[in-house]
Amino acid sequence: MKIKTINRIEEQYTRERNQDVKKVHRNLDPSLHAMEGAHEYVRALNAVKLEKIFARPFVGALAHNDGVTSLAKNPKRLNSILAGSGDGQIRLWDIAGRRLLRSLDGHRMAVSGIAVTRCGHNVVSSSEDGTVRLWKVPAPAFEPGPVAESQESVMEYVGKSGFRGIDHHWEKDMFATAGAAVDVWDHERSEPIQTFEWGADNVINVKFNPAEPDLFASCGADRSIALYDLRSGTPVRKVVMQTRCNSLAWNPIEAFNFTVANEDCNLYSYDMRKLDIAACVHKDFVSSVMDVDYSPTGREFVAGSYDRTIRIFKYNGGHSREVYHTKRMQRVVAVQYSMDSTYVLSGSDDMNVRVWKADAAEQLGTVLAREKHKHAYNKALVEKHKHLPEIRKISRDRKLPKEVLEATKVRRNVREGEKRRENRRREHSAPGSVPYQNERKRKIITQLE
Repeated sequence: MKIKTINRIEEQYTRERNQDVKKVHRNLDPSLHAMEGAHEYVRALNAVKLEKIFARPFVGALAHNDGVTSLAKNPKRLNSILAGSGDGQIRLWDIAGRRLLRSLDGHRMAVSGIAVTRCGHNVVSSSEDGTVRLWKVPAPAFEPGPVAESQESVMEYVGKSGFRGIDHHWEKDMFATAGAAVDVWDHERSEPIQTFEWGADNVINVKFNPAEPDLFASCGADRSIALYDLRSGTPVRKVVMQTRCNSLAWNPIEAFNFTVANEDCNLYSYDMRKLDIAACVHKDFVSSVMDVDYSPTGREFVAGSYDRTIRIFKYNGGHSREVYHTKRMQRVVAVQYSMDSTYVLSGSDDMNVRVWKADAAEQLGTVLAREKHKHAYNKALVEKHKHLPEIRKISRDRKLPKEVLEATKVRRNVREGEKRRENRRREHSAPGSVPYQNERKRKIITQLE
């Protein structure tokens, strides 16, 4: 009787003390590995299951005395975040230590916007009380323990009405405010040096372009998106949508692209060179989108909504790749992406700034080289087999609040009903009388230059 045995040499698979694992030589001839595809599928299935098991996105929360209304990150410091609240107070937080570093007191009403200068030493903040304040922000201390101190503003600028937003110039000592009009201010002057108006009775948000600093965009209460140029002193282009936009963010890598958060539960990405059609429509929210911010890599952005969830989208993705929520989190008003693209921050009405991991299953702390290689291999496996039904189902599965899930079903039924009615009208009408409408063009009413 013939018995087949496996002969193993111990030194080929055992670990020696203080040395790495020895390489096992394999013959990679495909004819010798007939089941390699099946084995790889099983590894991909296990990888996507492990990703779900280790998905723990929530990191921590930073408490305020009132609802958080605005957030700002420092481009020169990774470990700090500025958060403004409804009581007019601005707090400088050390994210790593989860401690309060400074309390900036001066505003009498809710803080509507915060912006940090390019050098990272100065901060400007706007409020609904009609004032803008300039602050000196010290470098965070790394010693353990509380170091919270109250600090007063360096300078105060008074406007004619309340401000809804603010942003700082990327190179000069100038900033723009959004209110009854778009005002451009200089640090050394108490009055605006330039004022821009184009039909809107109230401007909600304003953002400077990171690549072309003299160019900036604004969102108006008349449902418009306007582009301005400081060099010419006049508005450049304007597009009017069906519903109002609440926030705007420029792509830091492709600086001619920007994304707006709209009241119709969607986000729209535009190319400023071609405003007659949206480059992409980002869906999945079931209520008004309040804020949006891009990752420093320009490949993803995060958005917060009135439906008490935050979602992470790819820059060209129609649907979100991730959704975060907690039982106690209320309406999300402000969101920010960290400067290292590792974390996402959200501020909501429940008086908390929450810190999340951008990759829910990412391993924090020191990671060995073999662990990094293993994580990268698992991600590549899931990406390669993501079209297979079982892996696609596990990868896309997300637990949502009951209210959001029901609202999603209602919106789906409404959208399908609209499509059925439009198809029936087209079938029973003269050819060409009911044309097909591109969804990326449908929301745009007019374009002005």
